[in-house]
Amino acid sequence: TPTATERAQLLVPVLNVRSADLTDTYTDERGGGERLHEAIDIMAPAGTSVIAAAAGEVEKLFSSDAGGKTVYVRSGDGQTIHYYAHLQDYAPGLREGMRVRRGQRLGSVGSTGNADPDAPHLHFAILRTSADAEWWEPANAVNPYPLFTERSAAN
Repeated sequence: TPTATERAQLLVPVLNVRSADLTDTYTDERGGGERLHEAIDIMAPAGTSVIAAAAGEVEKLFSSDAGGKTVYVRSGDGQTIHYYAHLQDYAPGLREGMRVRRGQRLGSVGSTGNADPDAPHLHFAILRTSADAEWWEPANAVNPYPLFTERSAAN
């Protein structure tokens, strides 16, 4: 369960997208019902800036068939990873081990990996892990959608 601090500190990670514009795709089925989405898709034109939802350290820049160009950013306490996928490109100078501040540009919205080229978006996931776990090890997904919408309802 997210803390009040987390809710207050998380930015919608796509520039010019408001929490009211988001759709909860967390429990959508993927792979013909084989798995749950466990993330939200934030629709935006290709090339729109993707920004860090919260401060942390770039743990991994990774390219995969499913996620395309991805960024894993781990929180200061090591227990949360923010996962950004389907990026068109990375921000110039972005590298592993780099500290990023909340709102810092990470890259651009795209449709790399298994994303529909006609529907560019950021696939954004929040993963709860332990400080000593590697970025690729299984982690518990948390639905980001309520973190963005509860705050806007409270304001």
